[in-house]
Amino acid sequence: MTALVVEAAGPGITLQDGGRHGYLRYGITAAGPMDPLMHATANRAVGNPLDATAIEVSTGGLTVTAERGAVGIAMVSRSFRIALDGAALPDAVAVTLEPGQTLTVRAGASGAWGYLAVRGRIDVAPVLGSTATHTRSGLGGLNGRGLAAGDRLPVAEARPGEVSPHRLIALWLDRDPREIRVVLGPQDDYFAPDQIAAFLAGPWTVSPRGDRMACFLDGTPLKHAKGHDIVSDGVAMGAIQVPGNGLPIILMADRQSTGGYPKIATVIGPDLGRLAQAQGGTLLSLRSVTVAEAVAARRAERDTLREPVPREPVVRTDFASDFLLGLNLVDGVTDGRA
Repeated sequence: MTALVVEAAGPGITLQDGGRHGYLRYGITAAGPMDPLMHATANRAVGNPLDATAIEVSTGGLTVTAERGAVGIAMVSRSFRIALDGAALPDAVAVTLEPGQTLTVRAGASGAWGYLAVRGRIDVAPVLGSTATHTRSGLGGLNGRGLAAGDRLPVAEARPGEVSPHRLIALWLDRDPREIRVVLGPQDDYFAPDQIAAFLAGPWTVSPRGDRMACFLDGTPLKHAKGHDIVSDGVAMGAIQVPGNGLPIILMADRQSTGGYPKIATVIGPDLGRLAQAQGGTLLSLRSVTVAEAVAARRAERDTLREPVPREPVVRTDFASDFLLGLNLVDGVTDGRA
C-alpha cells in the first residue's frame, strides 16, 4: 500500500479529522483542527470530504517521503516554506509525490498551522468514530500521540494528482488574525459595563505560551463584579474565560469539556482559524457581533468551499547551477552594431 513515511516531525504534528463530536457530556473533548477552514480547504483541494483525516503541521515543521506508490497531496498554509526534493513551492500547493520524493514543510513569517491532505484516505483506525488526535488523553490519530520520525502512514485508495505543482488560489484564507469577532456571554453579567468596554477595547497580545488547548491573552487585567468562580458548565471552542488574574483565556480545539470561570464572550466559529493562526506577540482587537451576524458569517464561510479550489501551474524561477551551465545563454548576443 502507498504510504507517507515521516522523516522528521517537530512538536505538535498530529492527525486530525473534523473532530470527535457528541462525547463532551462524558468528558471527552472533540479535538479536530485548530483552523477548521484551512483543514477543509486542503481536503477540498484533493477531492476528499471536508472533514477527512489530514496531517496538521505546526511551526515545528514536517518532512515526509512517498513510499511504494504515487499520491496526490495538497499542502495548505499561511506563508510556510514548502519544498519538493529541495525545490521551493508556494505556501498553498497541489502536487503529486512520486515514490521516493520528499516534501519538506518549515515555519514561515506568519501563520501557526498548516494542513497536508492526500488523494485517498490516511488509513488509521478511528476511536469513537473519529481519527482526531487528542494527545492529553491519548485518543485517536496514530496511537493517540503526535507524529515522529519513522512513523509510516498508509494511504488507502491513493491516487495521483497534478503532474506538475499547481498553486492553490484560496483567497478566503487571506484573513487578518488581528481582528476577532465575538458574541458576548453567557456570563458577561459577571463584569461591569466599563469592564466589558475594556475587554472590547483592549489592546490584547497573544501570549507565546498558548497551545492546542488554549490561547492566552496578555494586557490590562479585567475586574470581576461577581467573583471569578461559577458552577462548572460546558465550554465550546472559542469560549473566553476570565480567571482570577483577570487575563482572558480562549479555549481551543483541545479544550476541557467543562470550566468554572465566567465566560465573558465566545469567538465566532469563522474566526477560530483566524485566531489560531496568530503567532505569539500578535496584537488583537475584539469586536462584538450579534448571533445573527455570527450565523451569517458561518454560512458565508461554508459557501466558499462549494466549488473546487482554483489553481494555476507553478512557473519555476529557481534552477540548479548544473542545469543553467548546460544551456547556451549567449547565443545571438552581438556588440550592437549588427
